[in-house]
Amino acid sequence: MIDEAGPWGTGPFTLVQGESSITTRTVLMSSDPFSCSHLIETEQRSPQLVLEANPDHWNVERGPHVERAVFRNDLSPERALDLCLDGDGEVDIVTEVSPADAERVLASEHAKLIAFDANRVLVGIINRGQTDVPLDSAQVRTAINVAIDRAKVVAKGLNGYGTVIPAMTPPWCSGLPAGAQPFPHEPERARQLIADSGWPAGRPLRVAAGENFAGIGELVVADLQAALGIDVELIVVPDANMPAGARRLVENKLGQPWDVLLFGWFDLSSEAPPAAVHREFFGRDGAFRAGPLDEGFDALYDEMKVQLDGDRLVEVAERIDAYVKEQALALFLCAPQALYAVNNHVEFGPYRTTFEIAEVTVDDGHWSRVEGGTGYQPPAHIEGLIVSTPAMPVAGEGGGTPAVGGDSKGKPGFSGASGNAC
Repeated sequence: MIDEAGPWGTGPFTLVQGESSITTRTVLMSSDPFSCSHLIETEQRSPQLVLEANPDHWNVERGPHVERAVFRNDLSPERALDLCLDGDGEVDIVTEVSPADAERVLASEHAKLIAFDANRVLVGIINRGQTDVPLDSAQVRTAINVAIDRAKVVAKGLNGYGTVIPAMTPPWCSGLPAGAQPFPHEPERARQLIADSGWPAGRPLRVAAGENFAGIGELVVADLQAALGIDVELIVVPDANMPAGARRLVENKLGQPWDVLLFGWFDLSSEAPPAAVHREFFGRDGAFRAGPLDEGFDALYDEMKVQLDGDRLVEVAERIDAYVKEQALALFLCAPQALYAVNNHVEFGPYRTTFEIAEVTVDDGHWSRVEGGTGYQPPAHIEGLIVSTPAMPVAGEGGGTPAVGGDSKGKPGFSGASGNAC
Protein backbone atom coordinates (compact mmCIF):
# COMPACT_ATOMS: atom_id res chain seq x y z
CA MET A 1 0.00 0.00 0.00
CA ILE A 2 1.16 3.55 -0.80
CA ASP A 3 -0.29 6.14 1.57
CA GLU A 4 -0.03 9.06 -0.83
CA ALA A 5 1.18 10.13 -4.25
CA GLY A 6 4.86 10.89 -4.67
CA PRO A 7 8.00 10.32 -6.72
CA TRP A 8 9.21 7.20 -4.91
CA GLY A 9 7.70 4.53 -7.14
CA THR A 10 10.29 2.04 -8.44
CA GLY A 11 7.89 -0.30 -10.24
CA PRO A 12 6.42 -0.01 -13.74
CA PHE A 13 4.09 2.78 -12.56
CA THR A 14 4.26 5.72 -10.17
CA LEU A 15 1.27 6.87 -8.12
CA VAL A 16 0.56 10.49 -9.06
CA GLN A 17 -2.92 11.00 -7.62
CA GLY A 18 -4.87 9.51 -4.74
CA GLU A 19 -4.06 7.12 -1.92
CA SER A 20 -4.75 3.55 -0.90
CA SER A 21 -3.95 2.36 2.60
CA ILE A 22 -5.29 0.10 5.32
CA THR A 23 -5.58 0.13 9.08
CA THR A 24 -4.93 -3.21 10.74
CA ARG A 25 -5.47 -4.70 14.18
CA THR A 26 -2.80 -6.94 15.65
CA VAL A 27 -4.51 -10.04 17.00
CA LEU A 28 -2.57 -12.14 19.50
CA MET A 29 -2.63 -15.86 18.76
CA SER A 30 -0.03 -17.05 21.25
CA SER A 31 2.20 -15.36 23.80
CA ASP A 32 4.69 -18.23 24.14
CA PRO A 33 5.98 -18.58 21.54
CA PHE A 34 4.76 -15.21 20.36
CA SER A 35 2.62 -15.28 17.22
CA CYS A 36 0.05 -12.87 15.88
CA SER A 37 -1.95 -11.98 12.82
CA HIS A 38 -2.92 -8.62 11.37
CA LEU A 39 -6.56 -8.15 10.45
CA ILE A 40 -7.72 -5.31 8.26
CA GLU A 41 -10.12 -3.06 10.14
CA THR A 42 -10.58 -0.17 7.73
CA GLU A 43 -9.47 0.79 4.26
CA GLN A 44 -8.80 4.27 2.95
CA ARG A 45 -9.14 4.51 -0.82
CA SER A 46 -9.44 7.70 -2.84
CA PRO A 47 -12.27 7.79 -5.38
CA GLN A 48 -9.59 7.55 -8.05
CA LEU A 49 -6.01 6.34 -8.05
CA VAL A 50 -3.94 7.52 -11.00
CA LEU A 51 -0.77 5.68 -11.99
CA GLU A 52 1.62 7.00 -14.63
CA ALA A 53 4.24 5.02 -16.48
CA ASN A 54 7.68 5.04 -14.88
CA PRO A 55 10.12 5.78 -17.74
CA ASP A 56 13.05 4.67 -15.58
CA HIS A 57 11.71 1.19 -14.86
CA TRP A 58 14.51 -1.32 -15.31
CA ASN A 59 12.47 -4.00 -17.11
CA VAL A 60 11.33 -2.15 -20.23
CA GLU A 61 10.54 -5.41 -22.04
CA ARG A 62 7.91 -6.23 -19.46
CA GLY A 63 6.38 -2.76 -19.45
CA PRO A 64 4.63 -0.57 -18.87
CA HIS A 65 2.92 -0.35 -22.25
CA VAL A 66 0.26 2.25 -21.39
CA GLU A 67 1.02 5.77 -20.23
CA ARG A 68 -1.61 5.99 -17.53
CA ALA A 69 -3.87 3.72 -15.48
CA VAL A 70 -6.82 4.97 -13.43
CA PHE A 71 -8.27 2.81 -10.69
CA ARG A 72 -11.88 3.82 -10.12
CA ASN A 73 -12.86 3.26 -6.52
CA ASP A 74 -16.00 5.37 -6.85
CA LEU A 75 -17.98 2.53 -8.42
CA SER A 76 -19.76 -0.42 -6.88
CA PRO A 77 -18.82 -3.81 -8.39
CA GLU A 78 -22.23 -3.94 -10.06
CA ARG A 79 -21.94 -0.50 -11.62
CA ALA A 80 -18.37 -1.13 -12.73
CA LEU A 81 -19.41 -4.32 -14.51
CA ASP A 82 -22.34 -2.53 -16.19
CA LEU A 83 -20.03 0.18 -17.52
CA CYS A 84 -17.48 -2.33 -18.78
CA LEU A 85 -20.07 -4.45 -20.59
CA ASP A 86 -22.28 -1.71 -22.03
CA GLY A 87 -19.75 0.52 -23.79
CA ASP A 88 -16.23 1.85 -24.16
CA GLY A 89 -14.36 4.56 -22.26
CA GLU A 90 -15.71 4.05 -18.75
CA VAL A 91 -14.12 0.85 -17.38
CA ASP A 92 -11.59 -1.36 -19.20
CA ILE A 93 -10.99 -4.13 -16.64
CA VAL A 94 -13.18 -5.41 -13.82
CA THR A 95 -11.50 -7.84 -11.43
CA GLU A 96 -13.13 -10.59 -9.34
CA VAL A 97 -16.17 -11.05 -11.55
CA SER A 98 -18.60 -13.47 -9.93
CA PRO A 99 -19.26 -16.74 -11.80
CA ALA A 100 -22.93 -15.74 -11.61
CA ASP A 101 -22.12 -12.84 -13.98
CA ALA A 102 -19.94 -14.79 -16.40
CA GLU A 103 -22.71 -15.30 -18.98
CA ARG A 104 -23.36 -11.55 -19.05
CA VAL A 105 -19.73 -10.93 -19.88
CA LEU A 106 -19.70 -13.60 -22.56
CA ALA A 107 -22.76 -12.00 -24.16
CA SER A 108 -21.28 -8.48 -24.19
CA GLU A 109 -20.37 -6.79 -27.46
CA HIS A 110 -17.78 -4.62 -25.72
CA ALA A 111 -15.92 -6.97 -23.37
CA LYS A 112 -14.57 -10.49 -23.09
CA LEU A 113 -14.35 -12.88 -20.16
CA ILE A 114 -10.92 -14.04 -19.04
CA ALA A 115 -10.93 -17.06 -16.71
CA PHE A 116 -7.65 -18.14 -15.18
CA ASP A 117 -6.48 -20.83 -12.77
CA ALA A 118 -5.35 -18.83 -9.75
CA ASN A 119 -3.56 -19.86 -6.56
CA ARG A 120 -6.66 -19.95 -4.40
CA VAL A 121 -8.63 -22.63 -2.62
CA LEU A 122 -12.16 -23.01 -1.31
CA VAL A 123 -12.34 -25.44 1.60
CA GLY A 124 -14.33 -26.17 4.72
CA ILE A 125 -12.51 -25.50 7.98
CA ILE A 126 -13.43 -28.41 10.27
CA ASN A 127 -13.75 -27.43 13.91
CA ARG A 128 -11.71 -30.17 15.55
CA GLY A 129 -12.13 -28.40 18.88
CA GLN A 130 -15.80 -29.21 19.34
CA THR A 131 -16.36 -31.15 22.56
CA ASP A 132 -19.81 -32.61 21.95
CA VAL A 133 -19.17 -34.25 18.56
CA PRO A 134 -16.23 -36.40 17.36
CA LEU A 135 -14.78 -34.02 14.78
CA ASP A 136 -11.37 -34.81 16.21
CA SER A 137 -11.77 -38.21 14.54
CA ALA A 138 -10.27 -38.69 11.07
CA GLN A 139 -13.06 -41.20 10.47
CA VAL A 140 -15.73 -38.51 10.86
CA ARG A 141 -13.78 -35.98 8.80
CA THR A 142 -13.39 -38.59 6.06
CA ALA A 143 -17.15 -39.17 6.15
CA ILE A 144 -17.71 -35.46 5.58
CA ASN A 145 -15.32 -35.48 2.62
CA VAL A 146 -16.71 -38.54 0.83
CA ALA A 147 -20.25 -37.21 1.26
CA ILE A 148 -19.59 -34.35 -1.18
CA ASP A 149 -19.99 -34.39 -4.95
CA ARG A 150 -17.24 -31.88 -5.76
CA ALA A 151 -17.91 -31.87 -9.48
CA LYS A 152 -21.45 -30.71 -8.73
CA VAL A 153 -20.17 -27.99 -6.40
CA VAL A 154 -17.97 -26.61 -9.19
CA ALA A 155 -20.60 -27.03 -11.92
CA LYS A 156 -23.56 -25.55 -10.03
CA GLY A 157 -21.90 -23.41 -7.39
CA LEU A 158 -19.25 -21.83 -9.61
CA ASN A 159 -20.86 -22.33 -13.03
CA GLY A 160 -17.94 -24.57 -13.91
CA TYR A 161 -15.24 -21.97 -13.17
CA GLY A 162 -13.11 -24.02 -10.83
CA THR A 163 -11.02 -27.16 -10.42
CA VAL A 164 -11.61 -29.96 -7.93
CA ILE A 165 -8.57 -30.40 -5.68
CA PRO A 166 -7.29 -33.47 -3.80
CA ALA A 167 -6.33 -31.49 -0.69
CA MET A 168 -4.89 -27.96 -0.31
CA THR A 169 -2.55 -27.77 -3.32
CA PRO A 170 -3.93 -26.85 -6.76
CA PRO A 171 -2.64 -29.11 -9.54
CA TRP A 172 -0.61 -26.34 -11.23
CA CYS A 173 1.47 -25.64 -8.10
CA SER A 174 4.55 -27.52 -7.00
CA GLY A 175 4.04 -29.61 -3.89
CA LEU A 176 1.20 -31.75 -5.30
CA PRO A 177 1.91 -35.43 -4.55
CA ALA A 178 2.28 -37.65 -7.60
CA GLY A 179 -0.97 -39.43 -8.40
CA ALA A 180 -2.99 -37.42 -5.87
CA GLN A 181 -6.74 -37.73 -6.42
CA PRO A 182 -9.68 -35.96 -4.78
CA PHE A 183 -11.86 -37.81 -2.32
CA PRO A 184 -14.44 -39.84 -4.27
CA HIS A 185 -18.15 -39.22 -3.84
CA GLU A 186 -19.20 -42.24 -1.74
CA PRO A 187 -22.42 -41.42 0.14
CA GLU A 188 -22.98 -44.98 1.38
CA ARG A 189 -19.49 -45.12 2.86
CA ALA A 190 -20.04 -41.70 4.44
CA ARG A 191 -23.22 -42.91 6.13
CA GLN A 192 -21.50 -46.01 7.50
CA LEU A 193 -18.54 -44.03 8.82
CA ILE A 194 -20.85 -41.63 10.67
CA ALA A 195 -22.97 -44.50 12.01
CA ASP A 196 -19.84 -46.15 13.42
CA SER A 197 -18.47 -42.91 14.90
CA GLY A 198 -20.87 -42.45 17.80
CA TRP A 199 -22.27 -39.17 16.51
CA PRO A 200 -24.79 -38.09 19.16
CA ALA A 201 -28.43 -38.58 18.20
CA GLY A 202 -30.29 -35.38 17.49
CA ARG A 203 -27.14 -33.26 17.15
CA PRO A 204 -27.11 -31.57 13.74
CA LEU A 205 -23.92 -30.93 11.80
CA ARG A 206 -23.62 -27.15 11.47
CA VAL A 207 -22.14 -25.68 8.29
CA ALA A 208 -21.44 -21.93 8.15
CA ALA A 209 -20.80 -19.73 5.13
CA GLY A 210 -20.58 -16.04 4.39
CA GLU A 211 -23.14 -14.50 2.08
CA ASN A 212 -20.82 -14.85 -0.91
CA PHE A 213 -20.59 -18.62 -0.42
CA ALA A 214 -24.21 -19.21 0.67
CA GLY A 215 -25.20 -20.89 -2.59
CA ILE A 216 -22.25 -23.25 -2.38
CA GLY A 217 -23.18 -23.87 1.25
CA GLU A 218 -26.62 -25.03 0.15
CA LEU A 219 -25.06 -27.56 -2.23
CA VAL A 220 -22.69 -28.84 0.46
CA VAL A 221 -25.46 -29.13 3.04
CA ALA A 222 -27.71 -31.00 0.60
CA ASP A 223 -24.99 -33.57 -0.07
CA LEU A 224 -24.18 -33.99 3.62
CA GLN A 225 -27.85 -34.34 4.53
CA ALA A 226 -28.43 -36.98 1.85
CA ALA A 227 -25.32 -38.99 2.64
CA LEU A 228 -24.81 -38.90 6.40
CA GLY A 229 -28.29 -39.66 7.66
CA ILE A 230 -28.14 -36.89 10.27
CA ASP A 231 -29.59 -33.40 10.35
CA VAL A 232 -27.40 -30.73 8.76
CA GLU A 233 -27.92 -27.01 9.26
CA LEU A 234 -26.65 -24.10 7.17
CA ILE A 235 -25.67 -20.92 9.00
CA VAL A 236 -25.38 -17.95 6.63
CA VAL A 237 -23.21 -15.35 8.35
CA PRO A 238 -24.23 -11.76 7.48
CA ASP A 239 -21.45 -9.55 6.16
CA ALA A 240 -21.82 -7.32 9.22
CA ASN A 241 -20.92 -10.24 11.50
CA MET A 242 -17.88 -11.43 9.54
CA PRO A 243 -15.33 -9.10 11.18
CA ALA A 244 -16.09 -10.28 14.70
CA GLY A 245 -16.19 -13.88 13.54
CA ALA A 246 -12.79 -13.57 11.87
CA ARG A 247 -11.21 -12.19 15.02
CA ARG A 248 -12.81 -14.91 17.12
CA LEU A 249 -11.38 -17.57 14.81
CA VAL A 250 -7.86 -16.11 14.75
CA GLU A 251 -7.67 -15.60 18.52
CA ASN A 252 -8.87 -19.20 19.00
CA LYS A 253 -10.05 -18.41 22.51
CA LEU A 254 -13.80 -18.89 22.33
CA GLY A 255 -15.74 -21.86 21.02
CA GLN A 256 -17.20 -21.58 17.54
CA PRO A 257 -20.92 -22.07 16.81
CA TRP A 258 -20.14 -24.00 13.61
CA ASP A 259 -18.66 -27.39 12.80
CA VAL A 260 -17.58 -26.61 9.25
CA LEU A 261 -16.88 -23.13 7.89
CA LEU A 262 -16.66 -22.61 4.12
CA PHE A 263 -13.64 -20.41 3.58
CA GLY A 264 -11.54 -19.13 0.71
CA TRP A 265 -7.82 -18.41 0.80
CA PHE A 266 -4.98 -17.66 -1.59
CA ASP A 267 -1.24 -18.02 -2.12
CA LEU A 268 1.16 -15.43 -3.50
CA SER A 269 3.66 -18.11 -4.56
CA SER A 270 3.46 -21.35 -6.51
CA GLU A 271 6.62 -22.92 -5.11
CA ALA A 272 5.74 -24.03 -1.57
CA PRO A 273 1.98 -23.81 -0.86
CA PRO A 274 2.26 -25.09 2.74
CA ALA A 275 3.99 -21.85 3.77
CA ALA A 276 0.95 -19.67 3.09
CA VAL A 277 -1.92 -22.15 2.80
CA HIS A 278 -1.54 -25.37 4.81
CA ARG A 279 0.21 -23.61 7.71
CA GLU A 280 -2.57 -21.03 8.06
CA PHE A 281 -5.18 -23.77 8.41
CA PHE A 282 -3.33 -26.41 10.43
CA GLY A 283 -0.07 -24.99 11.83
CA ARG A 284 0.72 -23.98 15.37
CA ASP A 285 0.73 -20.32 14.27
CA GLY A 286 -2.05 -20.71 11.71
CA ALA A 287 -4.67 -17.97 11.77
CA PHE A 288 -7.45 -20.35 10.66
CA ARG A 289 -6.70 -23.41 12.74
CA ALA A 290 -9.88 -24.48 14.53
CA GLY A 291 -8.92 -27.02 17.13
CA PRO A 292 -5.86 -28.33 18.97
CA LEU A 293 -2.31 -28.45 17.64
CA ASP A 294 -1.55 -31.24 15.20
CA GLU A 295 1.87 -32.60 16.11
CA GLY A 296 2.21 -34.57 12.89
CA PHE A 297 1.62 -31.49 10.76
CA ASP A 298 3.91 -29.28 12.83
CA ALA A 299 6.74 -31.83 12.62
CA LEU A 300 6.48 -31.92 8.83
CA TYR A 301 6.30 -28.15 8.57
CA ASP A 302 9.34 -27.74 10.85
CA GLU A 303 11.18 -30.02 8.45
CA MET A 304 10.07 -28.02 5.39
CA LYS A 305 10.86 -24.56 6.66
CA VAL A 306 14.59 -25.23 7.04
CA GLN A 307 15.12 -26.70 3.58
CA LEU A 308 17.65 -24.89 1.41
CA ASP A 309 17.51 -27.26 -1.56
CA GLY A 310 14.57 -26.58 -3.87
CA ASP A 311 13.91 -30.22 -4.77
CA ARG A 312 13.98 -31.23 -1.13
CA LEU A 313 11.59 -28.38 -0.26
CA VAL A 314 9.07 -29.61 -2.84
CA GLU A 315 9.39 -33.20 -1.61
CA VAL A 316 8.49 -32.21 1.95
CA ALA A 317 5.67 -29.99 0.66
CA GLU A 318 4.26 -33.03 -1.14
CA ARG A 319 4.36 -35.05 2.07
CA ILE A 320 2.55 -32.24 3.89
CA ASP A 321 -0.25 -32.19 1.33
CA ALA A 322 -0.50 -35.98 1.49
CA TYR A 323 -0.66 -35.84 5.29
CA VAL A 324 -3.52 -33.35 5.48
CA LYS A 325 -5.44 -35.44 2.93
CA GLU A 326 -4.78 -38.68 4.83
CA GLN A 327 -5.99 -37.07 8.07
CA ALA A 328 -8.89 -35.31 6.28
CA LEU A 329 -8.03 -32.17 8.24
CA ALA A 330 -10.46 -30.06 6.19
CA LEU A 331 -13.32 -30.44 3.78
CA PHE A 332 -11.41 -30.14 0.51
CA LEU A 333 -13.50 -28.65 -2.29
CA CYS A 334 -11.96 -26.77 -5.22
CA ALA A 335 -9.77 -24.01 -6.59
CA PRO A 336 -12.07 -21.29 -8.01
CA GLN A 337 -10.85 -19.50 -11.11
CA ALA A 338 -10.15 -15.77 -11.18
CA LEU A 339 -12.59 -14.08 -13.57
CA TYR A 340 -12.07 -10.74 -15.30
CA ALA A 341 -14.22 -8.65 -17.62
CA VAL A 342 -11.87 -6.97 -20.11
CA ASN A 343 -12.62 -4.47 -22.87
CA ASN A 344 -12.25 -5.96 -26.34
CA HIS A 345 -9.53 -3.46 -27.22
CA VAL A 346 -7.39 -4.39 -24.20
CA GLU A 347 -4.92 -7.27 -24.05
CA PHE A 348 -4.58 -8.51 -20.47
CA GLY A 349 -2.69 -11.58 -19.27
CA PRO A 350 -3.56 -12.60 -15.69
CA TYR A 351 -1.17 -13.96 -13.09
CA ARG A 352 -1.92 -16.88 -10.79
CA THR A 353 -1.03 -14.80 -7.75
CA THR A 354 -1.64 -11.05 -8.04
CA PHE A 355 -3.31 -8.49 -10.31
CA GLU A 356 -0.68 -6.95 -12.59
CA ILE A 357 -1.04 -4.41 -15.41
CA ALA A 358 2.58 -3.85 -16.47
CA GLU A 359 2.18 -6.01 -19.58
CA VAL A 360 -1.28 -4.72 -20.51
CA THR A 361 -1.57 -3.22 -24.01
CA VAL A 362 -4.38 -1.52 -25.94
CA ASP A 363 -4.99 -1.58 -29.69
CA ASP A 364 -5.77 1.21 -32.13
CA GLY A 365 -9.49 0.88 -31.49
CA HIS A 366 -9.18 1.67 -27.79
CA TRP A 367 -11.03 4.79 -26.67
CA SER A 368 -7.80 6.49 -25.57
CA ARG A 369 -6.42 6.23 -29.12
CA VAL A 370 -9.54 7.18 -31.05
CA GLU A 371 -9.71 10.87 -31.90
CA GLY A 372 -12.83 12.44 -30.44
CA GLY A 373 -13.51 9.37 -28.30
CA THR A 374 -16.17 9.77 -25.65
CA GLY A 375 -16.57 8.39 -22.19
CA TYR A 376 -14.76 8.77 -18.89
CA GLN A 377 -11.46 10.57 -19.45
CA PRO A 378 -8.36 10.51 -17.24
CA PRO A 379 -6.85 13.94 -16.48
CA ALA A 380 -5.02 13.88 -19.83
CA HIS A 381 -6.33 12.20 -22.97
CA ILE A 382 -3.42 9.87 -23.55
CA GLU A 383 -3.12 6.16 -24.04
CA GLY A 384 -4.56 4.89 -20.80
CA LEU A 385 -6.42 2.19 -18.92
CA ILE A 386 -9.36 2.31 -16.48
CA VAL A 387 -9.59 -0.41 -13.86
CA SER A 388 -12.16 -1.25 -11.19
CA THR A 389 -11.29 -3.60 -8.36
CA PRO A 390 -13.56 -4.54 -5.43
CA ALA A 391 -12.74 -2.98 -2.10
CA MET A 392 -11.10 -5.26 0.43
CA PRO A 393 -13.54 -6.68 2.98
CA VAL A 394 -12.38 -5.93 6.50
CA ALA A 395 -11.86 -8.45 9.26
CA GLY A 396 -11.71 -6.24 12.32
CA GLU A 397 -14.55 -4.86 14.39
CA GLY A 398 -16.70 -1.99 13.33
CA GLY A 399 -18.06 -2.84 9.89
CA GLY A 400 -16.45 -1.94 6.62
CA THR A 401 -16.89 -2.82 2.98
CA PRO A 402 -18.41 -6.29 2.52
CA ALA A 403 -17.04 -8.76 0.03
CA VAL A 404 -20.35 -8.78 -1.82
CA GLY A 405 -22.75 -5.86 -1.77
CA GLY A 406 -25.83 -4.39 -3.37
CA ASP A 407 -27.74 -6.72 -5.66
CA SER A 408 -24.85 -9.20 -5.63
CA LYS A 409 -25.88 -10.72 -2.31
CA GLY A 410 -25.62 -14.49 -2.55
CA LYS A 411 -23.49 -14.50 -5.70
CA PRO A 412 -20.37 -16.63 -5.40
CA GLY A 413 -17.39 -14.32 -5.12
CA PHE A 414 -13.77 -14.55 -4.09
CA SER A 415 -12.83 -10.96 -3.32
CA GLY A 416 -12.90 -11.80 0.38
CA ALA A 417 -10.27 -14.47 0.05
CA SER A 418 -7.46 -12.02 -0.45
CA GLY A 419 -8.88 -9.32 1.76
CA ASN A 420 -6.38 -9.77 4.55
CA ALA A 421 -3.18 -9.93 2.57
CA CYS A 422 -0.85 -7.55 4.33
